[in-house]
Amino acid sequence: MGRCDPGLKLTRELQVAEGHTASALGSGDVPVLGTPALLTLAERACVEAIADDLPEGETSVGTWAEIEHLKATPVGRTVSAHATLLGHHGRRLEFNVMIEEDGETVARVRHRRVLVERARFLERLKAPAAT
Repeated sequence: MGRCDPGLKLTRELQVAEGHTASALGSGDVPVLGTPALLTLAERACVEAIADDLPEGETSVGTWAEIEHLKATPVGRTVSAHATLLGHHGRRLEFNVMIEEDGETVARVRHRRVLVERARFLERLKAPAAT
C-alpha cells in the first residue's frame, strides 16, 4: 500500500451546468445541482487526493457514502469540494468532503474507499457468478 497519509487534501471545483441538475439526472424535477452530481464531485476529489500516493497497479473503489445536501445551487454557479483523508484502516480509507459555494456549505460528505489491485479487481469481474 502507498503512503496515503491522513491529512492529504485536495480541492476540486465544478461549475454547475444543465447536465448536473436534479432534473437532468433524474433525482428530482428542479434545475439545481443534483445530489448525484455532488457525490461524483466528492468522489473525484477523494480519488485525486490519493492518486500520487498509490503504487503502480493499485486504485481505489468507492464503497460507502453519506451525504447531507444543505443548500440548492443554481446553474452557472461554482462549487468547491474540499476532500480530506481522515485516516486508513488497512486498505480502507475514510474521507471527509465539504462542498461550498462562496464560503457557504452546500453539502457535507463522508466517504469510504478501498484500495485494490486494479488487474486482480478486473479479473474477478470476468469470473462466472456462482449458482
